[in-house]
Amino acid sequence: MTVSQDNSAGAVTEYVTIMIGEQLFGLPISRVQDVFMPERLTRVPLASREVAGVLNLRGRIVTAIDMRARLGLPDAASDRPAMAVGVDLRGESYGLLIDSIGEVLKLADDSREVNPVNLDPRMTKMAAGVHRLDGQLMVVLDVDRVLEISSDLRAA
Repeated sequence: MTVSQDNSAGAVTEYVTIMIGEQLFGLPISRVQDVFMPERLTRVPLASREVAGVLNLRGRIVTAIDMRARLGLPDAASDRPAMAVGVDLRGESYGLLIDSIGEVLKLADDSREVNPVNLDPRMTKMAAGVHRLDGQLMVVLDVDRVLEISSDLRAA
């Protein structure tokens, strides 16, 4: 279910689409462990603003990353509970707090473009390219770059 090959159309990647603010993002489905509604977040003293806290997800301790803060966006105005996408990096579990989850899209790898020069610099450092979809730009998130914050935390 991760990356598949279709000989007639070339390589295809599946993306889980997510919304953060008004922007559409895509996460390669091969990096997504689960999708959940975070409950009982525990704040971490002296942690960066981007770390929303930690939570217990089926016996695993998960570090919750506030993607709005990570992208330099203001806090959500609505009282709607955040969603989270579970990802792993080097054996550690993280939950990326997002506004909403979308559908799974299969997109041809050759339709992915490099980051446009006018893409917001905060997104550029975490983006692995873009796909143009029916008048909307989907920014492909590089999970490793999104979670580079963790190395800053260990130094603190």
